[in-house]
Amino acid sequence: MKKTYVWTLVAAMALVSACGNNGGSNNGNTAATNTPASSPAANTEASAPPAAAEELKPEEGATLMVWESKEERPFVEAIAKEFTAKYGIPVKFEEVAAADQVTKLINDGPAGLGADVVLFPHDILGKAVQAGLVLPNDYYEAETKTANSDIALTAVTYDGVLYGYPRSVETYALFYNKKLVSTPPKTFDEVVEFAKTYNDPKNNKYAMMWELGKLYFNYPFLSGGYIYGDNGTNKDDIGLNNEGAVQGMTYFATLKDKLVPLNSADVTYDVKKGLFTSGTLAMDINGPWSIGDYRNAGIDFGVVPLPSINGKPASSFSGIKGWYVNSFSKYPNAARLFSYFTSTKEAQLKNFEITGALPSNKEAANDPSVQSSEIVKGFLDQFNQSTPMPSIPEMTNVWGPIDAAISDVWNKGKDPKTALDNAVQQIKDANNGTAPKK
Repeated sequence: MKKTYVWTLVAAMALVSACGNNGGSNNGNTAATNTPASSPAANTEASAPPAAAEELKPEEGATLMVWESKEERPFVEAIAKEFTAKYGIPVKFEEVAAADQVTKLINDGPAGLGADVVLFPHDILGKAVQAGLVLPNDYYEAETKTANSDIALTAVTYDGVLYGYPRSVETYALFYNKKLVSTPPKTFDEVVEFAKTYNDPKNNKYAMMWELGKLYFNYPFLSGGYIYGDNGTNKDDIGLNNEGAVQGMTYFATLKDKLVPLNSADVTYDVKKGLFTSGTLAMDINGPWSIGDYRNAGIDFGVVPLPSINGKPASSFSGIKGWYVNSFSKYPNAARLFSYFTSTKEAQLKNFEITGALPSNKEAANDPSVQSSEIVKGFLDQFNQSTPMPSIPEMTNVWGPIDAAISDVWNKGKDPKTALDNAVQQIKDANNGTAPKK
């Protein structure tokens, strides 16, 4: 199933096979004649399917707030300007990390303080739906299903209802500075050998960096195990402390002295970005959202799959990001309109141009500007050995305990088996409602 899922995800990008479709941006909206209700009260029940072609009418005096991460700010501001010019609806932007948006919306949504449009990875959708935070993508359901890959649609659907407006598919891979690295490493052991002659912490010279305290970027070291069994659906089967996961975490612990002699909190996205763009960080494990920054800095870089670990391919996490309409929004029609406008073929190509985000729209993924990119090929090759994040609500219980375990192993030298056993027990307690109250 994992292999099938990943190959489907590759097909979703239309970089291996051109998925037959009828177009990306569909100007003939197959929309219902009765527009969706504009009540700010939460309503997550799916509406009746669209019945007639008609432009969606935004609410009188509508204004929108959008949450997105700082890496995507250039695209959001550019597309918001186009949206405002076309529809006369002002759009404000607030910087909120994608992974934090659902938690923030739980607190701010009912109080009317949340953004009208949010964007987050598919692994959080189950939690968002169960909390009644997002409206179904009903008005633009037909257009969305026609334009986007099946795997993207599956990822932004929960319990048979389409909620999201897919925007991009992503994983992370290895960026390398071609001036410093002539031949990218195939194994982590090769990285360690390179670091012996390159590393010079006093002058901020490091062979490789990645966000050391986060499960998302450290999953390759744990991929000898698994998150949840039954293809990510069985909350009672957790494989993050099995033999394969412990072996990977044990190898991970050896890299502090050999590669990055810093505490995990000292290696942030901004720190890595600064070192890579200044030409002292030779290699960076990062996602397509970094392409724009690195390209604009004038760095001659390449992208290749992650180096193997202990003789096995390094499996990264992969996922789908999509726009969602806050169910407590005062302007749900305007929010629907913006979500669709910013997820069309044209919008996704603009996003690819500005930030490097890989399109979920089939026509956009087949566009020559995407197809001809060697950088995209590097991500595609990594997708081929990636693992999709589980999207069940219990996935939210995984991040904190495993992040803490990883940090304890790296920063404090804690025994990997002990750290992972403790983390898995915390996850089980949270899944079963027996976790201690904070």
